[in-house]
Amino acid sequence: MLTELDKRIIASIQGDIPITERPYLKIAEQLGISEKVLLETLQKLCDNGVIRRFGATLRHQKSGYEANAMVAWQVDENDIDTVGEKMAAFRAVSHCYRRNPEDDWPYNLYTMIHAKDEASCREIARNISAETSIDNYTLLFSREELKKTSMEYFPTDDYD
Repeated sequence: MLTELDKRIIASIQGDIPITERPYLKIAEQLGISEKVLLETLQKLCDNGVIRRFGATLRHQKSGYEANAMVAWQVDENDIDTVGEKMAAFRAVSHCYRRNPEDDWPYNLYTMIHAKDEASCREIARNISAETSIDNYTLLFSREELKKTSMEYFPTDDYD
């Protein structure tokens, strides 16, 4: 069971973390606790598997990466773990997922590629294909971002 402090801390890190030299100190001050208590509680939540990872979201369009493509790959199920690890290791790949194929959609492995332009995305996909010997794939380019938010498990309104 999570304590009220656990929930308040989780709520405080669900959104943007302050861009400052000591972001955890600032969060702790907002919660009325010490930085040490905040960090110890976060470590406990990680150790107990409540928090599995911390992630940062880079607004790729603002950083010079104008194109991104979800690449759908058809991979033999016996090779999916090995191929998935190889694909995930590419620097331009931010996400790599296995999903169940459908009768009319045979793709079972997906990578998200970010690059400066569509031609670069295509080149990266060709390189991944050559490295993994997977040649049945299709690129799905993003055209418009309609929503991009992080999950909110404990609304911050409950703890303000």
